[in-house]
This record gives sequence, C-alpha cells and structure tokens, in this order.
Amino acid sequence: MTVRFIGAGPGAADLITLRGARIIGQSPVCLYAGSLVPTELLDLCPQGAEIVDTARLSLDEITDRLVAANAAGKDVARLHSGDPSIYSAVAEQTRRLDDAGVGYEIVPGVPAFTAAAAALGRELTVPGVSQSIILTRVSTLSTAMPEGEDLTTLGASGATLVIHLAAHRIDQVADELRGTYGGDCPVAVVAFASRPDEVILRGTVDSIAAQVHEAGVTKTAVIVVGRVLTAAGFPDSYLYSATRPRTTH
Repeated sequence: MTVRFIGAGPGAADLITLRGARIIGQSPVCLYAGSLVPTELLDLCPQGAEIVDTARLSLDEITDRLVAANAAGKDVARLHSGDPSIYSAVAEQTRRLDDAGVGYEIVPGVPAFTAAAAALGRELTVPGVSQSIILTRVSTLSTAMPEGEDLTTLGASGATLVIHLAAHRIDQVADELRGTYGGDCPVAVVAFASRPDEVILRGTVDSIAAQVHEAGVTKTAVIVVGRVLTAAGFPDSYLYSATRPRTTH
C-alpha cells in the first residue's frame, strides 16, 4: 500500500491535477489540511472513505494515521495546499515514513506563486528584465531563516522575488527590500489566489504596506517583488524572433 502526498493546488478546486483527482477517487483514506485545502475536493473521495482533517493534529499524530492505514492495507491520499515541494512539511512526514518503512509517492500540484502570477496577468521572467525567480519567506518564531537567506542578501541579486508566509510582516519586508530594490520598485500582494475571495494589491516598496494593512491581509498570500510587474518595451524572446532560423521538423 502507498501514501501519496498530493498537491491540491492554490485554492480553486478545479486547479488540482488530473492525476491528483484520480488518486483521491481511489483512496479509502484521505487526510487533508482543513484550513488550506478546498473542501470541494473531498467530494472526489470514494463512498465510505475515512476523511481526516489534520488541522488540529500534531505531526506525530498525522504520522500515526498514515502508518496505521498502511498497516491496514489502505492507500492514503494526503492533501497539501499548493505544491508539496514548497513549505508543505512533507520533508518531516516522509522522514518519519522512511523510519517506519512505509512507502510513499509525491504528486505535484499548482503552486500558489504561479496562481498569483496568473491573477496579476504577468510573466515572472521577462527578457532583459529578470530571468530568475527566488522563492523565499521570512523568519518566524517557529522557523528561522538560514544564514545568508535574509531579504537584504537575496535582494542583492535583483531577481524577481516571491515571498511566502510574510504578509503579516509587510512592514519588515518593505524595510528590508528598500535598500536593494529601491522604494519605487513594483510590488504586488495576492491573497487567496484563484479563490472567489481573491485579493490583489499593487503598489511599490514604499506604498504596499499601507495597502496590505488597509485590506486586512495577514495570511494565505504571496508577495511578488520586481520590475517584471510593470515591464514594458522589452525585447521579444529569441524563440519567437523573426530572425531565428526555422526548421521544417
């Protein structure tokens, strides 16, 4: 039997992958993060499935559920918001499953930052403006940032910066970005991307904090920083250039 960690996507139920939906429909046990995963996805579970909201469970309690289901010969769909490769705590769970000798598989999903970019109607890698994206967060009481991964250091690259789990610290974020990106650098905050209650805020390093406070955005948001947000007059990609040689196959 197998535990499958499934990326449930950024919020909209129809942004789950076909593979993820198929696995949910075949799994007699489903564990999901109740505050983050759309409950509409639970309608995909087979009749009689054991459905567990893990919002109030500890990591050890979640692991015990996964191990018990495996021992009972039941496949498990473990739903995580976004994509399991980013800020999902999958690393801690798979480490415990490795110790318990339980097999698992990871099914990718649509990450929040791509849903935010879609909501903004912007590509995050624009020719001549930015060809790199840095995904990061800020330190919290529960999770410290490793040395050298502070916003000031990362911002020295000038790359498009996508900051997760930091809307509640927007003042700190703006202060740290000002020295590297400048106060006039475009910033966007997208909360609840792809959901009916989606919120989109656009401004600059100097103005965005006031907008975030006024909108009451404190969580379930990504902060996008970079000149790509207002880029114009940039060169076309060489791939589509009229001067690029074309092949016939």
